Order: sequence, then structure tokens, then C-alpha cells
Amino acid sequence: MVMIIYMKQRTLAKPFSCSGVGVHSGILVNLTIQPAPANHGIRFRRSDLPDSPTIRALFRNVVDTSLATVIGQEGVIVSTIEHLMATFCGFSIDNALVTIDGYEMPIMDGSAHLFAQGIMDAGIVEMAAPRSFLAITETIEIVDGDKWVRAVPCDHFSITCDIAFNHPMIHEQSYTLDLRDGSFLEAISPARTFGFYRDIKMLKLYGLGRGADLGSGIALTEEGIMNEGGLRFPDEFVRHKLLDCLGDFSLLGMPLLAKITTNKSGHAFNHAFLEHLFKHKEAWETRTLEPESL
Repeated sequence: MVMIIYMKQRTLAKPFSCSGVGVHSGILVNLTIQPAPANHGIRFRRSDLPDSPTIRALFRNVVDTSLATVIGQEGVIVSTIEHLMATFCGFSIDNALVTIDGYEMPIMDGSAHLFAQGIMDAGIVEMAAPRSFLAITETIEIVDGDKWVRAVPCDHFSITCDIAFNHPMIHEQSYTLDLRDGSFLEAISPARTFGFYRDIKMLKLYGLGRGADLGSGIALTEEGIMNEGGLRFPDEFVRHKLLDCLGDFSLLGMPLLAKITTNKSGHAFNHAFLEHLFKHKEAWETRTLEPESL
């Protein structure tokens, strides 16, 4: 297996577009991902608003993590960005402009696979500018009971997610992804979001979850799942949690050099870890990589 760390910045070779409904709004939105120049980062542009305001996809712009990861600036928001952000991270894409004509990203099939396949079809190009990495230099963690996020120094990026749910199809699951092995497209991007059907019904009573159905994720009953096609992986649940973590941690704004482990974490706890990390500047440094450093 070839293990690769990309040392130069990357972007799309050409635009990619898709459409879908927001999982909470139920509103159809149109999305286009365009190439962007070096050091542009990932930005979201609201084409439905006057002057098409943009928001940088950075953790300091996160305004809500209750149901999804939401970024915002000056009253403008883009919701449920984590699946697309995970795709950018999984493909080591540093620069892109995401134009959307609504406030909520389309949920698609509840995974990142349609985003990932669309970007692969569009192509990815390497740029002349070097990538700046955030390298963990000493172990740093946050812990709340049996929930934690921990980062330890490493010369590449890997992430291990552990989950535990009192459900006959889940129980305890663990999965590790090493970004160098190029397995994101097949191993992680198809993993769908999941939730209890009873909770989905409750969300709908409060005007949320309007776009949630059996085509937009896994619906759990007390004993099994409602989706006729079954699971895509026996451990699809933890793979999707890892997908969410990738999206959340990508909001650092630069790729990580670290070994990350999470246990029972979620959007809010992941965001709390990023805030904790940036307060402890002694635990990290920024660096570029040269071939001889690998």
C-alpha cells in the first residue's frame, strides 16, 4: 500500500455541482464547489443573499453545534457543513469556494459519498504553494467522564473513533483511519448518519427534520433499522462518527500532524477540543514538510 502525505496545496480541477434538500429545512438547495487559489482556504458563499456574503470554514466561526456544525458571520449562516468538510479533509483539499443558494447544506443520502465521488470526477490538482501543517508537539486532551478527545504527536495524521450505544446493532465499535492510505472514498465517505425514528418524529413536531427520511440516513428502531437495504458496513455507525470528526477537526483551517483518538465525542465536544487546543500554544506548532522529513 502506498502511503502519501501531500506537501503542496490542492484544489479541484474544475467545478462540481449537485442539488438536494436540507435535512432540517426540507428545502431544495443547489451547490457548486469551485477551484480556488492558493491560501484561499475553504469558504462558503451564500448566493441567495444580497452581495453573496462568504464565510470561512474555521472553528472560530462556528455558531452552533446542537444538531450539526453551523458556521456564521454577521448574521449569515451555513448549516450542516461537516460531511463536505470531511470530504475536503479526506482528499487533502486545501482551497475551494462552495456556493450555495440556501442556509443548509444538502443531506444527500446522509453520507459524504456523493460529494466525494463528484469531486473525484471533477479531479484534484496540486498547486505550487506548500501546505502549512498544525503539528501536535505534546499530548493534549479534554475529558468529561467517559468522553474524551486526545491528540498525541505524530509525523502524519490518523484518527481513531470509539463509540458505545445500548442498541443491538451498535454496542461498542471502533475504527481507525490513516489519511495516507487513500481509503477515505471507499471506507468512510459512504457511511450514513443515523438516529432513532422516534427522535426524527419528535424533530418534525418542532419543525425540524423536514428533509429526513429513509433515503437520508439510517433510521433506528429499538431492535434494528428501518432501511430495507440494510447497512453498508457492519460498523457503519462508527465510520460515520469518524466522518463527522474529520469534518469538525478540519475547521482548524490547516491539516493536522497528530494521532487523534476520540471516545463518545460529538460536534460540541469536538469544537470544545479545538478551542482548548488553540489556547495551549505550547502543545503545537505550524510547519511545512520537505520530502526528506517524511
